[in-house]
Amino acid sequence: MSDVTILLIHGLGGNSHVWSGVREHLAGRDVLALDLAGHGEGRRLARYDVGGMTADLASRLDPTRRYAVLGHSLGGVIGLALGSGWFGVHVDRVVGVGIKVAWTDAEREYVAALAAKPVAWFETREAAIERYLKVAGLMGLVLADSPAALSGAIEVDGRWRTTVDPATPGVGAPDMASLLAACQAEVVLARGELDPMVSEADLDTLVPGHVTLAGLGHNPHVESPHSVAQLMR
Repeated sequence: MSDVTILLIHGLGGNSHVWSGVREHLAGRDVLALDLAGHGEGRRLARYDVGGMTADLASRLDPTRRYAVLGHSLGGVIGLALGSGWFGVHVDRVVGVGIKVAWTDAEREYVAALAAKPVAWFETREAAIERYLKVAGLMGLVLADSPAALSGAIEVDGRWRTTVDPATPGVGAPDMASLLAACQAEVVLARGELDPMVSEADLDTLVPGHVTLAGLGHNPHVESPHSVAQLMR
């Protein structure tokens, strides 16, 4: 796969810097990590859904290149959509890690309500970063002065907020069956053994040959970058 660009796509609430450890273990490979719309330096959209976020990402990719996607959570969903070929991008392989594939009605209602909340403002950068790390599930996994954390907060008119658009949870639950049916690329689904958001049974219903990463949780790419980098053969 030396002639293929590895595209790293972060999950909901994250940013491209969460892949720093994985990138180190992919040294020598052609690797690209971009912020999704509504995250980090990504553009803001009037509405967040899988199609719109995938189209935005595709517009920033080289249509003459071939890609292998490594996506975490929502990033894996976007990777599957890219793999359909509908967005003018050639994708050979999609590895989705930690994708939440089973949703209750209560969970769907919760994320819809979350997306309707206004921006939360903070008096200090430290407070905004703390909120960012909590919401992104990165508390205790990355340092508060790391690029991933610092990219999670921005100052506007003397106050601080996270760089994540509060409307992004509106992307909602993915239609995994349809995404998998449409994806033309080779697909590998993986989960951390301790991930509370996706179970073995959840993945068994979709891809019986999925990968389980022993001893890891919902953010295995941060917890054990080497283990996740190995998924990109």
